[in-house]
Amino acid sequence: MYQPLESFSKSWIFKRNDPKVEKDDLDKIHLLSEQRAGQIWRDYISSDQLHPDHFTDQDWLASESSKASLIKAQWEKSWDSEQVELPEELLTHFANWGEDTTVFFCCHNELVFELSWSVFKRTWKAFLFLDNGPVLVGKKKKQAAQFHSNGWVNLLLRTS
Repeated sequence: MYQPLESFSKSWIFKRNDPKVEKDDLDKIHLLSEQRAGQIWRDYISSDQLHPDHFTDQDWLASESSKASLIKAQWEKSWDSEQVELPEELLTHFANWGEDTTVFFCCHNELVFELSWSVFKRTWKAFLFLDNGPVLVGKKKKQAAQFHSNGWVNLLLRTS
């Protein structure tokens, strides 16, 4: 189900001093096996596309209903600042998530991280070194966010 975080080629993002990921939090960040990542990707993100670059209007993230309810927020200014908290728009969007909600940070069909919402909130800056379209979803939750390298995040509601 899991593989060692060290097997991830960019595991250095979690071992930097800036942003610092505390050892206790690092132990709670799980890199899913490719098989389990593929299952989460199919269940929560797309059954047809393998990477965010390839989403079509057949995928809920790019569907007309998602575009109609799309809210955009800026994440990069907070990421570049001394601010440790997630931008307020994200905290508001995910306000009904409990601290122990299981979240998946989905980069592509073979690269998915599993952790709790509380750990993500403390370590989000490390995750956003991976800003080429990853999608954050919560287990059994409708809210989602897709982060983009231009510094913007799409705040979405899952339709599937």
